[in-house]
Amino acid sequence: MKKIIAIPLENGVLCAHFGHCQTFAIVNVENNLITEIKELVPPEHVPGLYPKWIAQFGVTDVIAGGMGQQAIMLFNQQNIDVFVGAPVKTAKELVTDFLGNKLNLSANYCHHDENHEHGKCQH
Repeated sequence: MKKIIAIPLENGVLCAHFGHCQTFAIVNVENNLITEIKELVPPEHVPGLYPKWIAQFGVTDVIAGGMGQQAIMLFNQQNIDVFVGAPVKTAKELVTDFLGNKLNLSANYCHHDENHEHGKCQH
């Protein structure tokens, strides 16, 4: 299994407001192991820009604190699953929790319908 997970960061931890982050952690995962974490500075925030910008890195999933419904829809159109309501932690901690099915989220928005259990998208 290969995944690329994007996480908005501020001061090294999850940024609660997606559109106002300082950097994005781009986390490469292979066979449930983190193989690389890099931080990228996003372009100036313009509504609708981040989903396309993030998609160019092959991102499969986004873990965020909060995000508007329009942004979630735009990510889903790029075949990117969105998980919102994540706690404020480092990218490594969030992805480790995510991979171990231990990430407590208030909601998630997957672009597909298979493999769902109790409202959680199983990856």
